[in-house]
Parts: sequence; structure tokens; C-alpha cells
Amino acid sequence: MTLSYNKLWKLLIDKGMTKTEMRLKADISTTTLAKLGKNETVSMEVLIKICKVLECNVGDIMDVINEETEDDNE
Repeated sequence: MTLSYNKLWKLLIDKGMTKTEMRLKADISTTTLAKLGKNETVSMEVLIKICKVLECNVGDIMDVINEETEDDNE
């Protein structure tokens, strides 16, 4: 399984907010923002902070992608 925060970046564009503005309003570190940019895991606390700032739900900012392996298809 992999994570995708593409929804987050699209939502920021829709709201006219930069990543830095969101980071400062949500009080998250630059390291955490870098993890989001690399689609790495972050704590639920971070996701909730972002959701509060953007007035949305977790499903509005991320997707969990279930990758199928070749073994699953055989």
C-alpha cells in the first residue's frame, strides 16, 4: 500500500494557499511537509491539524492506494 497526498495539493490550489502558508497555519514542521511531498506516512495528529486549517476531512487530503502484486493476479 502507498499513500498519495495529491488531493491535499489540489485543495491548496483551490483555496489559493501555498504549502508554506498551510504549514504555518497548521503548525507543522518543514520535515513533516517534506514527508507529505514524498507521500510518506505522517501522524494522524498532523493530518487532523491540516484538516482543521483547510476545514475538510482526512479523505479530502489523502488516498491509500492498494497496489496489487503479480502474485495476486496469478
